[in-house]
Amino acid sequence: MIGRISTLALAAGLALGAPAIAAPTTAQVAAAAKAVQPKVVAWRRDIHEHPELGNQEVRTSALIAKELKALGLEVRENVGKTGVVGVLRGGKPGKVVALRADMDALPVAEKTGLPFASKATATWEGKTVPVMHACGHDTHVAMLLGTATVLAGMKKDIQGTVVFIFQPAEEGPQAGEEGGAKLMIQDGALDNPKVDAIFGVHIGPGDAHQLNYRPEGFYASSDRITITVKGKQTHGARPWAGVDMASVAADIIQATNQIAARQVDVGASPSVLTIAVINMGMRQNIIPEDLKMEGTMRTFSKARREDLIARMQKSVAAIGDRYGAKAEAVFTQPYPVTYNDPALSKWVKASLDKASPGKIDDNAALVTGAEDFSMYAEKVPAVFVQLGGRKADVPAATAPANHSPYFDVDEAVFETGVKAEVFMALDYLARK
Repeated sequence: MIGRISTLALAAGLALGAPAIAAPTTAQVAAAAKAVQPKVVAWRRDIHEHPELGNQEVRTSALIAKELKALGLEVRENVGKTGVVGVLRGGKPGKVVALRADMDALPVAEKTGLPFASKATATWEGKTVPVMHACGHDTHVAMLLGTATVLAGMKKDIQGTVVFIFQPAEEGPQAGEEGGAKLMIQDGALDNPKVDAIFGVHIGPGDAHQLNYRPEGFYASSDRITITVKGKQTHGARPWAGVDMASVAADIIQATNQIAARQVDVGASPSVLTIAVINMGMRQNIIPEDLKMEGTMRTFSKARREDLIARMQKSVAAIGDRYGAKAEAVFTQPYPVTYNDPALSKWVKASLDKASPGKIDDNAALVTGAEDFSMYAEKVPAVFVQLGGRKADVPAATAPANHSPYFDVDEAVFETGVKAEVFMALDYLARK
C-alpha cells in the first residue's frame, strides 16, 4: 500500500518520518538532462534511420547493450528474444523501480523528408515491407538511454536500484510468433532484482512538453481480428456459379460498423472495431475461393470485450452462411487495458511537475490506442505517461498522429522526457 506523502516531501525527494538523504536536486537533474541532450538526439536519429520490426531489433539492442555496459550497468541481453535489461544498483540500499522503453518500428513507408529518414525494408509475414519508426519508439529508446546516463552519474546518491527495460515487439509479433511485454515478463524482466513499481513514457502529437495521464484505465485493451472465408471459385462473368467474395467482404465490413456504432452504447464504455486489411483474388476476372480480412478491436471493459467478440463471431458466421460460404472471426494477441495505479498516479504528479512545470494533466482523456505496457501493470504498480512532442510550426488539428508516414516530433522535448523518467525513478526510491 502506498503511504500518504506530503507534496513538500515529494518535491524534496524525502519520505515522511525518514532521515534526510543526499538526493540529487532538481537543478542537478535539469543540468544533467541538458548535458546529455545532444547524445539523446544523436541516438534517436541513428535509430530512426535504421528501424527494425518486432523481434528483429538486433542492431538496436546491440547499440543499447553497448551504451549500458559503457555506463557500468549490469546488462542482460536476448531477454524476450531481442530485449535488453540494464540494472543500476545505487550506492544505498532500497526499493527497485523499473523504467521501460519499446524498440520496434512499423511496416510504414516514411514520407517525412527528414535527412535521417528511413529507407529500410524488412520481411514481415512473408512480404517485403518498408520500415519506419512511425510511433516514436526510436525516441523512447533514446530518452531511456539518456535517463540511464543521468542516473549512472548519480549512482552513489541513489537509494535503491533502477531497472531499465528495453522491450521488442510492442506493436505485436507477426503471426505465429510470441513477443513483447508478455515474453519479457516470462524471461524475468521484472525479477532479479524484483521490481516494486514501473513507469513508462510514450511520445505523441500533443502540445510540446505536456505530460498527461489519468488514474485507472488509460489506454484501451486491444485484440487482433482475423476473419477467414472459404467459398467457391468461379469466373468473374458468372458470379452466381460461386461465392462472390467481394460482396461477402462488403457485408462483413457493414456489419462490423453497425455493431460498433449501432448495437452497443459507446457512451457507457468506449469501443472501436476496425477492419484494415482485405486480401483476396489474383485476376480481375476470377472470383477467388478464399478471403482473409484483418483488423483491430479496442475496449475498456471485460464485459464490452466479450460482448463484441460474441457479436462479431455470430455476425460473420451468419454472413458466410447466407452466401453459402464458411466464415469465421478469430480474436488473438490480446492486450489488457493499460491501468495506472490510483495511489501511484496521485503521487507521481509532483515528480512530473518538476520535469515540466505547469504542463501536467492528470485527468487526460481515454486513449483508444493500446499498449502492452499494460502487462507490466498487471504484475506491479505502474503509471504510464504521454509526452507531447508536436513541433511549434505544426497546427494541432493537422499534426500527423502516431503510425502516420509523416509522424515526427520536436527533439527539444527529449530533455523533458529524460527529466520525467529521472524524477519518477529518484523520487520513488527516496520515499518510504
